[in-house]
Amino acid sequence: MTQEELFKKLIAHCKEYGFIFPSSEIYDGLSAVYDYGQMGVELKNNIKKYWWEAMVRLNENIVGIDAAIFMHPRVWEASGHVGAFNDPLIDNKDSKKRYRADVLIEDWLAKQDEKIEKEVAKARKRFGENFDEALFRETNGRIGEIKAKRDEANHRMVQALTDNDLAALKQLIEDLEIVCPISGTKNWTDVRQFNLMFETKIGSVSEGAGTIYLRPETAQGIFVNFLNVQKSGRMKIPFGIAQIGKAFRNEIVARQFIFRMREFEQMEMQFFVRPGQEMEWFKHWKEYRMRWHRALGFGDNMYRFHDHEKLAHYANAATDIEFNFPFGFKEVEGIHSRTDFDLGNHAKFSGRKIQYFDPETNESYTPYVIETSIGVDRMVLQVLSAAYQEEQLENDSRVVLRIPAPLAPVKVAVLPLVKKDGLPEMAKEIVDMLKFDYNVTSDEKDSIGKRYRRNDAIGTPLCVTVDHQSLEDRTVTVRHRDTMEQQRVKIDELPSIVEQVTGMKSLFKNILK
Repeated sequence: MTQEELFKKLIAHCKEYGFIFPSSEIYDGLSAVYDYGQMGVELKNNIKKYWWEAMVRLNENIVGIDAAIFMHPRVWEASGHVGAFNDPLIDNKDSKKRYRADVLIEDWLAKQDEKIEKEVAKARKRFGENFDEALFRETNGRIGEIKAKRDEANHRMVQALTDNDLAALKQLIEDLEIVCPISGTKNWTDVRQFNLMFETKIGSVSEGAGTIYLRPETAQGIFVNFLNVQKSGRMKIPFGIAQIGKAFRNEIVARQFIFRMREFEQMEMQFFVRPGQEMEWFKHWKEYRMRWHRALGFGDNMYRFHDHEKLAHYANAATDIEFNFPFGFKEVEGIHSRTDFDLGNHAKFSGRKIQYFDPETNESYTPYVIETSIGVDRMVLQVLSAAYQEEQLENDSRVVLRIPAPLAPVKVAVLPLVKKDGLPEMAKEIVDMLKFDYNVTSDEKDSIGKRYRRNDAIGTPLCVTVDHQSLEDRTVTVRHRDTMEQQRVKIDELPSIVEQVTGMKSLFKNILK
């Protein structure tokens, strides 16, 4: 099964089991907009809780806010979004499809990386245990040729994006002989810039309504509240402000399911530091955020850093944490050193003094900022992509979502063996005991085997089976999702077992190592 086929199966699975639905589907849907179903919203909320607890609870110098989506339009002038929040777009004249020019080139670059890895894989198979991968990569002529062409193309793309040279971007696409994925032709238009912000009106009557924007990021709500939080919380630098919230971008090239959408949710933290110390903190937050990802147990090799060659206008350092999705390594989180650009510009545009008086140095200054920004929806897709597995068993097969137990939508399913003899009543007793602390369900329909399979498919870590012996000695069978092993335990032991398996403490301990 190819990765593309696997991804299609995952999308179908998400709809069938109540994770993610196309928005407004009864009206044929709305492109690049999705609704979270009963399982998806639980998973999403658990991811947000994991992030919030790791950032705000585990760090004494980080606090949270919830800023409004609507903001004064001058905010977006100060941030640079009105003038510079654009994507370079190109159309194929035959298919009438529109693409981001840089994404077309990045996809070509990714294909060159795949070619290199295939050469390495063939050599590893040919030479076996004696294979020296580092030497092979360095000396193999074919790899050297591919890498040189790839690096030259990447350099040209970065230079064109830095110079905002749209003609150079088109020329690079033509030189690389990139074709439209739909039509297979190279019949391209010129590259044009397209602003991504959604406009709307605010006011009681249309004639007097003013233009405002749906926020394209949550960070600016933190920056404009810097003084409010610092003074009311008596915060001392270094300190951070965290926020989870919706953002909106008019993505023309929205694709890959929920990876790139027009309405999405961000988890961002802006960390304010003394100028000159930003690179030290940039390194700290790179390491901390990578530990947060790797604590989920999907494998360290599934993640990598990708340092930016082209920096945003506000940054002096930037890196992405990329995850190996079914469609390749893609960004799930960005860590940026934003300098004093945001606070400085808001001070200039608002006419307010936005500075911090440092009692240690006895001076006032505009703090520098380290940003960590992660997409909630991309994290949902990351978890589902890594968790989805099809297993062939001895006499059966199953689809299982190996979602990390602390993030699982349902923590425990309580299953009475039959719908009589007092077993449903005992099952309800167990549900009532656990439901104050965990999301617990009860299921009486179909055979116990089919009920196990349904819970495997939604990622439930523990199934508790109530049988006739339970009525005699108040013991139940606990069945574990990943191993399918079963153990007989006392009902009174269930809370501690569930906490041990599904609690977030183990994740937090791995982060703080």
